[in-house]
Amino acid sequence: MALIKCTECGERISDRAFMCPHCGVPTGRAGPFGYEYRSEATILGMPLVHVASGLDPATGRKRIARGFIAIGDVAVGVIAFGGVAVGGLAFGGLALGVVALGGLAIGVLLALGGGAVGYIAAGGLAIGYYAFGGAALGAHAFGGNIQDPEAARFLDRFLPGAADFLRSGRRGL
Repeated sequence: MALIKCTECGERISDRAFMCPHCGVPTGRAGPFGYEYRSEATILGMPLVHVASGLDPATGRKRIARGFIAIGDVAVGVIAFGGVAVGGLAFGGLALGVVALGGLAIGVLLALGGGAVGYIAAGGLAIGYYAFGGAALGAHAFGGNIQDPEAARFLDRFLPGAADFLRSGRRGL
């Protein structure tokens, strides 16, 4: 263990401390309370980048990352990455957004994930107007259970030959 100076009050503290015992400022070291970073740059009043995980030691409540780019256990932003991610472009275990990618993805426009729900959905279980997956449910579905020609035409517009590849039953290269 080494002693370092606190960036706020200048007192000597352990390099293993999560916060200064003299003034309470976080040291930036992740610990039982997690970690938080907010960029000074903002867009429309939101931090450009907000990273948050764990508990807030002052309130004992879960930290939520909120920013233009949000990264955390729970993240809300224009672009969000997290265990639970909500945003325009969301990536996470549970992703909710205009475009969502995750274990369970719910997207207004596009959803890609193990379970996907959206206007265009692709995943193991896909539910959408255009749905592509192992089990596909929707107005135009293409999957192991159904192969709608309109869904195949739609898919081929973006990935030429993909529908034929899926029809052939080949799953690897």
